[in-house]
Amino acid sequence: MPNYRRNFVPGGCYFFTVNLLDRQRTLLTDHIDLLRDSVRRVKRLYPFYIDTWVVLPDHMHMVLTLPPNTDDFPVRLRLIKLLFAKGLPRTERLSATRRKRHERGVWQRRFWEHTVIDELDYVRHIDYVHVNPLKHGYVERVKDWPYSTFHRYVLNETLPLDWCGDINHDTVR
Repeated sequence: MPNYRRNFVPGGCYFFTVNLLDRQRTLLTDHIDLLRDSVRRVKRLYPFYIDTWVVLPDHMHMVLTLPPNTDDFPVRLRLIKLLFAKGLPRTERLSATRRKRHERGVWQRRFWEHTVIDELDYVRHIDYVHVNPLKHGYVERVKDWPYSTFHRYVLNETLPLDWCGDINHDTVR
């Protein structure tokens, strides 16, 4: 079994990518209210700040900041995934291993995480999250994707509504 090394920083700021097991499914956007509720419920028990977040049909990216007294981001992601999966009907195909472990076949077991190291790294990850729907060809303008904190950035006047403008998503890759 691989030895995954995580960087635990009390009060740390992290970028995450979390994927569905079946990347052809659209569960995250089809059940966006369940996902949002799962995140809210976890935030009540284990606080964190959502710096930025985008939900695509089969995966999501987020930058989260933990409170100064904790470095336990794995519990937060595990519970979000668990609550979301529990709220879905059991329609997924299960491997023998997942059946044996009594697991759902909704999420990939792991997630990708990166500790944000400085202001430039932070800004680059915020931009990456916001531009991701363009990268995948879901929209032609960032403002057209409804499942993104980009709209909060516009309301707070941190970014203009036409940020990134109309672009050809082939140039974003």
